[in-house]
Amino acid sequence: MSSRSTSVSFCFLALVLAPTTLMAAMLEEVVVTAQHRTQNLQDVPVSVSAISGEKMMEAGINRMEDLQAYVPNLTVTESGISTDIYIRGIGTGMNQGFEQSVGMYVDGIYYGRAQLARAPFLDLERVEVLRGPQNILQGKNSIAGAINIITASPSSEVEGLFSALYEPEMEEKVLDLMLSGPITDNFGLRFAARLRDYGGFMTNELNGDVGPQYDQGTYRLKAFWDASDRTSVTAKLELGRFDSVGRQAEIINDEPSTSSNPVLAGRTQAEILDRTFIPGIIDVDVDESVNNNFQDFRNSTNGNYSNNDTKNLTINVTHQTENDHIFTWITGLMGYKYDDLCDCDATSAELFKFELAEDYKQISQELRWISPAGGKIDYIGGVYFQYNDLKFNDKLIQDSNLVVKLVNALDLAEAGARGDIDPLGSGLGLAPEEILGVGDAGNAIANIEGPREFLSETKIASAFLQATINMTEALRLTLGGRYTYENKTGSRHLTLTDLEGNELPLGEIDTVVANTFAVERHNLKGERSEAQFSPLINLQWDFSVDGMAYATASRGYKSGGFDARSNATPDDELTPRNPSALIPNQTVLIGTFEYGEEEATSYELGIKTGLLDGAAELNAALFYTEYDNLQISIFDGTVGFKVGNAKKAVNMGLELDGRWQITDYFRIGGALALLDFEFKDFTNGQCQQDQVPNSPNGRDCDYTGMTNQYVSDWSGTLLAGFEAPITDTLGIGLGLDVVFTSDYNPSSNLDARVQQDTFFKVNARAGIGAIDRSWELALVGKNLTDEIIMVYAADTPLAKTLFGTTSHTGFFDAPRSVAMQFTYRM
Repeated sequence: MSSRSTSVSFCFLALVLAPTTLMAAMLEEVVVTAQHRTQNLQDVPVSVSAISGEKMMEAGINRMEDLQAYVPNLTVTESGISTDIYIRGIGTGMNQGFEQSVGMYVDGIYYGRAQLARAPFLDLERVEVLRGPQNILQGKNSIAGAINIITASPSSEVEGLFSALYEPEMEEKVLDLMLSGPITDNFGLRFAARLRDYGGFMTNELNGDVGPQYDQGTYRLKAFWDASDRTSVTAKLELGRFDSVGRQAEIINDEPSTSSNPVLAGRTQAEILDRTFIPGIIDVDVDESVNNNFQDFRNSTNGNYSNNDTKNLTINVTHQTENDHIFTWITGLMGYKYDDLCDCDATSAELFKFELAEDYKQISQELRWISPAGGKIDYIGGVYFQYNDLKFNDKLIQDSNLVVKLVNALDLAEAGARGDIDPLGSGLGLAPEEILGVGDAGNAIANIEGPREFLSETKIASAFLQATINMTEALRLTLGGRYTYENKTGSRHLTLTDLEGNELPLGEIDTVVANTFAVERHNLKGERSEAQFSPLINLQWDFSVDGMAYATASRGYKSGGFDARSNATPDDELTPRNPSALIPNQTVLIGTFEYGEEEATSYELGIKTGLLDGAAELNAALFYTEYDNLQISIFDGTVGFKVGNAKKAVNMGLELDGRWQITDYFRIGGALALLDFEFKDFTNGQCQQDQVPNSPNGRDCDYTGMTNQYVSDWSGTLLAGFEAPITDTLGIGLGLDVVFTSDYNPSSNLDARVQQDTFFKVNARAGIGAIDRSWELALVGKNLTDEIIMVYAADTPLAKTLFGTTSHTGFFDAPRSVAMQFTYRM
């Protein structure tokens, strides 16, 4: 998409550069725990980015989606019914049966469910993003990468924070509170809370509401106890609520139908909805806002919401032996619930809607053993156990008389193909105004529901060991492996009922629902067990005091499972049909249920260097990864998603990052990622609208040789910061962030009609405050170039299958905003 405004002032950057003079300066050390040890970031043989909690608060990084602007090759997108996380072009996509390919860990607890990525950030010490398979220390499913979130711990001295942010255009209000300190000599507490309201930027033409509106609250109490000289206990209780109303989605194009059906021919979806297209017989006029079918930050829907509640209890016990071995026990109890309403047809017309609800519970236990560093052999080993239980319900609701009328008209024009032939159908083949009667297939789906229940239970046990052999002072060899056993059961039951929940008998309703919504009744169950071993070999060479190079080869796995969102069975049987139909229905729906495990073989070469006597750093990583049976979730073009396995795919690229502390006051940094992705063997992909199937099975499309969703040839960031005193007590701070990416396709079916163009987005911050950092007042600007950025796109549900039109729905990032932020510390 093109920029709404290309003008942006860089005058303050010139102001920053002008007064500075070169002087001795040193970079601050960045400390991470990416490998379960406290290490300098430059000593970690992994492509990793780390962002401090302070930087996130200053830049207004409130949730996972905001993080992607500062981490190249990371994409996080909140769409209608899911949140997708991609690293290096690899992610999982939409399906409640999936765990993410990018593992998310909070204080050592695995957060594998997509919905948890919507939780707001609160009082963080830092976030670490590890790119590439992380299957040894992080876990089996982290096949694309891992995101480690570390929350702030109780402090040894009393400290507090109050921060308030207000942005008038989107009516965003954020309030942060923190109080921390010792209670006794060996016991401390830290309490933190964040409240956030957000008014949105997408206007609903139907009712004038603006969305998406967020109402979020997160509360955390963290305790630290020095039980003895060698044993400490950390306990954390966190409760969260993140609710939303509306979506950042709108129909962005609507092309006339090429169907020969006289009801549809030559009309867009909007035209069909907003006119009487069979005079005197069928009147389907709806609100004229359906004609808004282009991108303008305006949509037309009957309402969407998402209500989410989370809870987490984490207990970490650490014991250090007399010979400095460290044993850590991490216990986690985690769960969440949500209920959503999705007006998924994306129009103000009463076509259909979905209710969704999920209830998830997880218990995990890890025992970790870490040897002292600096010996001949350093090692980390442990065992891990996890049990989780998932219940997902969704329900198609068709209580619209409009759909009944449409299907009746189509039934007649299609010679009863959607149900019975109407007894008054003598006008078949005539012009619409000459039709004497209408079909009656639509009557079969008047006031119906399609409730579905998906259940899944998972048991995981694994053991891991990673050992580093210090062959010389400059040369180290690391060998690692993780063995994992996983047992998973799943079931999916879908039926058809009236609005009171009473199951309806087989008959014409099944024919019409199959033809209109691509849904069929089914009751499926399955169990699968798998055992996998993930190996790693790494060679690391300190070629100078400030330089390190590494080479890594690893193999990782992501478990298989069961599809929660497919609306049909994997069988090629005919849909149950009305036995009294004059022309038997011949509809065959092919769905999915069980999918296989995914395997990745990865190679990475990297270099990390210190320059200018510690004033600068430059790092590079070159990677190549082969994926077998890559798990893919694709929209079926109607109202469902289904899972498939792409037999083979390859991604490769180069990642560069660096920073330079030019003076004590002025610093710059940046990152650049080059990425290439190709499906080597993927013949069962989703066809685009109007595309003729070219797969050997005759119904799918061949993606072999094509790229993947969210893959940019190049992307990156440029960062500049300036902090300096202006009086004995006051200082200023200025920051400029430029985020850029080449074009990419945000749709899973890679339709060129929704491609996102290259863009450069500018974020900036200007603040004044006390030199002792006790208070600060700042302006925080986001997307100052006012770019229109599409973060997700899909075929508009029912557009092709019911209306015969070509239409797409896009989800968009927020336009320009400027907020005022006040922070007080004690």
